[in-house]
Amino acid sequence: MRLLVIEDNRQLVANLFDYFESRGHVLDVAPDGITGLHLATTQVYDALILDWMLPRMEGPEVLRRLRAEHASELPVIMLTARDELPDKIAGFRAGADDYLTKPFALPELEVRLDALLLRAQGRNPHKRLQVADLVLDLATLEAQRAGQVLHLYPACRKLLEVLMRASPAAVTRQQLEFALWGDEPPDGDLLRSHVYELRRSVDGPFARKLVHTLPRVGYRLAVQEGEATDGR
Repeated sequence: MRLLVIEDNRQLVANLFDYFESRGHVLDVAPDGITGLHLATTQVYDALILDWMLPRMEGPEVLRRLRAEHASELPVIMLTARDELPDKIAGFRAGADDYLTKPFALPELEVRLDALLLRAQGRNPHKRLQVADLVLDLATLEAQRAGQVLHLYPACRKLLEVLMRASPAAVTRQQLEFALWGDEPPDGDLLRSHVYELRRSVDGPFARKLVHTLPRVGYRLAVQEGEATDGR
């Protein structure tokens, strides 16, 4: 799993890193609500671990904006010392998928996260990603543009999914390399070759280009400003 942790308790964050990274998961951390909301809406994560009491913006407000303003379906578990029933109800009403009170056992948190991901997959077994006239069916893994089926290698299909999930935000080279190869990217610039193949399939036959290179940053998949879009 790639997890976002929005938590200002440094000791707790250190414990989460020690446990989850030792089990092969990847964590990003934000020490306040505004930074966390920015990461949650511009990067690609499997789940969010969200504290309630945060600097700059409290957890429930982060969650409300994530759901209402960004229409995010990112699985979220609230991790907080607020253990009263009204607090739990408020957390769920703000959009939390689960609620775990402190203190807690790290294996329980991991099991709850696994359950959240399974439920999310079951809730949207035929979910589609769409940017303009480009569609990726997550159940069949079929990609189409303007009704035309795109023939993609597995690596290109994975890149397409990551870019479409993040759209219209940029995705760094490091994030794309991690999506393909984890912590052991190959020597050379193999990513550039995969992006070239992806661009040839997605943009080659079409006048409107969707895959854009951001020098020294990475790539983004989006309609350029000033062009009409069919929505996502």
